[in-house]
Amino acid sequence: MYNKTHWPLTLYFDGDCPLCAREIKLLQGHASDTRLLFVDISSVAFDAEALGFTFAQMQSVLHARFADGRWLTGLDATLWSWRAAGLGVWAAPLTWRALRPLFEFGYRLFCRLRPHLAWLPHPEGGRRCVDNRCALPASKPAPDKPPR
Repeated sequence: MYNKTHWPLTLYFDGDCPLCAREIKLLQGHASDTRLLFVDISSVAFDAEALGFTFAQMQSVLHARFADGRWLTGLDATLWSWRAAGLGVWAAPLTWRALRPLFEFGYRLFCRLRPHLAWLPHPEGGRRCVDNRCALPASKPAPDKPPR
């Protein structure tokens, strides 16, 4: 697809998505910043319009951009991010022509279901922040008397 890659690849991901965040954590553990950069689109500092997209467009499918400005979306963004992290062998089935339509269908289904998966455990733990408010697990009151 791309004869000459222009690293780094910048991957635009939704850090609020528990499954997405798990994949990013895995990629970050293997990638160097000379080949793969990460931008969390759920950050208040992120501006989709500065890239020529709406936030809804960025959230609807995974986006990635090579240093030369070429954009990738969906499975191609996944494939190249895994390649950039040195894990391309695990994503190689995404290049198999016979299975690609099945993977495309599965990816589109995942994209539709993803907003409904927020209940899954997040790799950052149970605490999640929304609108500058964080939900913390309920704590038990301190005992009146110290334990003996």
